[in-house]
Amino acid sequence: MTRGTPDPDFQVDVYQSDLAWPGTTLFADLHIPDRPRIVEVNMLGEIIWEYLVPQSLRQYTNPGFDTELLPDNNVLFVLPRNGVYEIDRKGNTIWSHLTGKISHDADRLPNGNTIFAFGADDRKDDAQVTEVNAKGEIVWSWRARDHFDKAPYKDINDEGWSHTNAVSRLANGNTLISPRNFNFVIEVNPQGSVVRTIGEGIFQAQHDPEVLPNGNILVANHRVPHRAVELDPKTGNVVWQSQGFEREVTPVRDADRLPNGNTLITGTTKIVEVTARGEVVWQLTLKGVTFAGREASGLGFYKADRISAQR
Repeated sequence: MTRGTPDPDFQVDVYQSDLAWPGTTLFADLHIPDRPRIVEVNMLGEIIWEYLVPQSLRQYTNPGFDTELLPDNNVLFVLPRNGVYEIDRKGNTIWSHLTGKISHDADRLPNGNTIFAFGADDRKDDAQVTEVNAKGEIVWSWRARDHFDKAPYKDINDEGWSHTNAVSRLANGNTLISPRNFNFVIEVNPQGSVVRTIGEGIFQAQHDPEVLPNGNILVANHRVPHRAVELDPKTGNVVWQSQGFEREVTPVRDADRLPNGNTLITGTTKIVEVTARGEVVWQLTLKGVTFAGREASGLGFYKADRISAQR
């Protein structure tokens, strides 16, 4: 294990090394509002890499300060209502695409394009999903209005119309999109037509849907009780769910299935790894930190990725 620098505000209070998936954990940290940063920690919670968001950009962190490790070890991240950035491990900006119509989520695609979501106070005339090439040219976009400007969706208004919070490109070439306010996930084909909706009547303000190798969908359910939920889209049945999280940890916005079958779940003040049986085998906690009031949901942690020690 690479040793790092202890952070006085971080504490790993659970670590079962024989059951946890080994590696490092990459996430954005906003528990100090005027010091947003991206950190990578080892299994002991020690910081092995850190990037401080430049002063001129620190106002652009909510909602959706998303990060992603790229294959070349660079880091892609979203600054909501500002743009998407790629940096190297020295903090140099390698690539960026500036736009106010971005929030929550961005992914680098295998062809080098970047796809991102916009749902922060989005309107019906906005593109909720946009794909750009390396030159920043828009090569594909999707608008919810073409399919959902009808009852019971047309008059929704909760931090935007759809509040789309996630997008990912599937292996079959289709795109998985999460319009939070509609309480389901949708799959659309390259022509933009809706192929199917997933989780209607079960998902509640879902975040960060992930298609598992078995075809099931894993989401972070964002209403009480906040928890991770795995759904079999063929049957519509919930096949697994985590325990609900306590109030001081919510909102829960991210759930990732790890290669050993465990699930990494990110809440505002905790990042937790649980087994299929629900046993907590790793837990990173913000020590003595509780958020309250209107600004609470924009503070703390947002999403986290476990980076395999075998990479």
